[in-house]
Amino acid sequence: MRAAEDAAFASGIAQDALMDRAGLAVAREVRRLALGRSVLVLAGGGNNGGDAFVCARYLRQWGIDVAVAALPGHTEGAAARMRAAWGDAITDLTEATPRPVVVDGLFGIGLSRPLAPDLAGQLARLTRDTFVIAIDLPSGIDADAGQSFDGAAHADCTIALGALKPAHVTGPDAARMGHVLLADLGITLPDAARTIARPVIAPPARDAHKYSRGLVTVLAGAMPGAARLAAHAALTAGAGYVILAGDDAGIGGPDALVRRPLDDPHSLLADERLAAVLVGPGLGRGDAAGRLIDAALACVAPLVIDGDAISLLGEAGVERIATRSAPTFLTPHGGEFDRMFGNGNGNKIDRTAQAALQARATIVHKGPDTVIASPDGTVTVSPHALSWLSTAGTGDVLAGILAARLRSGGDRAAAEAVWLHSRAARLAGPAFVADTLVDHLGQAIAECR
Repeated sequence: MRAAEDAAFASGIAQDALMDRAGLAVAREVRRLALGRSVLVLAGGGNNGGDAFVCARYLRQWGIDVAVAALPGHTEGAAARMRAAWGDAITDLTEATPRPVVVDGLFGIGLSRPLAPDLAGQLARLTRDTFVIAIDLPSGIDADAGQSFDGAAHADCTIALGALKPAHVTGPDAARMGHVLLADLGITLPDAARTIARPVIAPPARDAHKYSRGLVTVLAGAMPGAARLAAHAALTAGAGYVILAGDDAGIGGPDALVRRPLDDPHSLLADERLAAVLVGPGLGRGDAAGRLIDAALACVAPLVIDGDAISLLGEAGVERIATRSAPTFLTPHGGEFDRMFGNGNGNKIDRTAQAALQARATIVHKGPDTVIASPDGTVTVSPHALSWLSTAGTGDVLAGILAARLRSGGDRAAAEAVWLHSRAARLAGPAFVADTLVDHLGQAIAECR
């Protein structure tokens, strides 16, 4: 964001003009959300404070009862000029009294250490039992989501300026943001990570048949129920033909599911019609599981690796995955990701993107903030997963959806799968089980026209 601002200034946009643009965007949202209530604006000494003074000035012009409490500011620069343009009373934070609506403009991006305890205490006092609107970020939060500081503020609504920052969508402080709104400042931004959007999914072609829609083989292991659940999800998410292969694949699940023994997995996976192979759900950790992983890695079909298979492969498996000629997709949760790629530094977005390059694979790094990273550098974030998804089997369902979408979704398959998974969860309502999640996939796909 700072690089984008510098480029804007170099192109001739004045810093004062951009700050006015930002403050006006915030003021419009504050006016809408305040509902006529009085407003206290908290202004810091830097550019975030400059945005706050602009916001306060516009609110006053619109007839809103607004007061400003501020930290000492710089004597020069755009922020100082916006402070001077306010031209009205400024109260010290220690003397300010709370109002029904508080605008937090103390600190924005660039914070690298915790707030001073006395400042954190004043901020907590002024924002307790009020409606808090944060400018860009609640004060005290690391914008890059690399670390979490004690004493950071919270907000009911955060107005992100220009672009979302990593902390808006990932990391432990994402929950402090409240509802996040994005204010477009009209400057060119780098084509970096983006948030997920509802996909457009076309119906099968007029002359489609089961193999053109995709033949998916799911390898079952020690816990065949998980593989059966993934296979059911693959059928429901659009695959034309799904094989559940295993020595104990069981008889549950839909009749449309084809069951095959695993006498010779290499021969089974040599079928040229395969659109995807899925290995990992309920696979187990024994020698038999290792042999299935070897067969899956050796096949020339696109491969989805989930659960136990990721843990079994571990760090040594990264190089094996990177040497595959066909596309590979990994769907780890946090612990599985660490077992394969280690406990690296940086936020979830950066770590996942680096891992995708290292493994030459698309990685769906699951969690409340799912990050999808491809080896071409593309990153998509699904920031607000429904917390009811934290139940057994939902990851198996996601893996099955992904396997099904590989034939028709192409490069978009992972994002399609994550969106459909999340949407099906919302359609299922609270306290669902993973089996129920599958039942709502058709309705989720119907919304993607």
